[in-house]
Amino acid sequence: MEMKLFESNSVSVSEIVHLGRTYCSPFLNFKNILGVKFSPQICACKGIVLKATCASTSDNTYLPEKAIGSIGQGKLSLSYRINGTNGTSSRLYCSDNRVLHAFDDEYGGVIVDPERLPANPNAFVSILHASLSHWKNMGKKGVWLKLPVERSELVPIAVKEGFQYHHAERGYLMLTYWIPEGPCMLPDNASHQVGVGGFVVNDKNEVLVVQEKHCAPASVGLWKIPTGFVLESEEIFSGAIREVKEETGIDSEFVEVIAFRHAHNVAFEKSDLFFICMLRPLSTQIIIDDLEIQAAKWMPLVDFVQQPLIQEDCMFKKIIDICIARLGERYCGLSAHKMVSKFDGQLSSLYYNVVQNQDFNCGAS
Repeated sequence: MEMKLFESNSVSVSEIVHLGRTYCSPFLNFKNILGVKFSPQICACKGIVLKATCASTSDNTYLPEKAIGSIGQGKLSLSYRINGTNGTSSRLYCSDNRVLHAFDDEYGGVIVDPERLPANPNAFVSILHASLSHWKNMGKKGVWLKLPVERSELVPIAVKEGFQYHHAERGYLMLTYWIPEGPCMLPDNASHQVGVGGFVVNDKNEVLVVQEKHCAPASVGLWKIPTGFVLESEEIFSGAIREVKEETGIDSEFVEVIAFRHAHNVAFEKSDLFFICMLRPLSTQIIIDDLEIQAAKWMPLVDFVQQPLIQEDCMFKKIIDICIARLGERYCGLSAHKMVSKFDGQLSSLYYNVVQNQDFNCGAS
């Protein structure tokens, strides 16, 4: 689908910037904005910011050279994607200085452009109030207001107007406002943190273990598997491989997810998902991380299992029992399979087990 813009003498092509992929979610950092600066003769549209991609491809990526290929013909023509499916939800709010620059989300709400906020806090007070009235008259529902850390002076103004905290990252605070009467239907902030542990066993039947410098008193002296948190946009198995490498210097490859634990009220009332991944070592020399790790070594599996804390803890013991069963091919874990869903067009990992024959040999062995 094409969107015809204005004559090329009204458009500064140098202002068209490709900043990355477009995702239809209010939680992103608005990195994917295509800026088009118009000449003063088109006053009503000066400064419009479009969230767009340039061409539809099988992997949903930009093709900027095609998008600007027709400029020489006297007009700028580009395919676009705004907040979801191609050519939909294209309304932009920037008619005058009394309304905040914003664009539609997929659910009948608006997302305020954080790069077009008024510079003056006093002006922000009146413009925010007028914007809420404007959006209410238009039948809008939720409002997403992302305030960069350098605009933190606007936070109390938004809160006084009725906005609520949603979530915060190092560089911004996200606030929300529900316009209709009745309960707010906006999704809550993320409810879980995701951790991983790497169970690495070599061909000598030794398990890679560490002692942490900073741990709970009950865990002092315990030899444990390397663990840590999955990073943003990181695969579960990639997180396990990375944590093993960071803490011990050992390179490894993913075999299977052996099991996972689900716990609640772990950190700041958040729930916790912890995935135990079996990894195959690709190196042997240990180089510990001095910041986190007190010691690391290859420990005979039988000695690892006999540690009092593992024997006395039913969950630890069960996890080790499962890992030992997997080593003896009496248990199949979950291997990662890359697939693309038509729902979002994204490449994702689906974890499931594959039993190839009646001998119960796992497909990932």
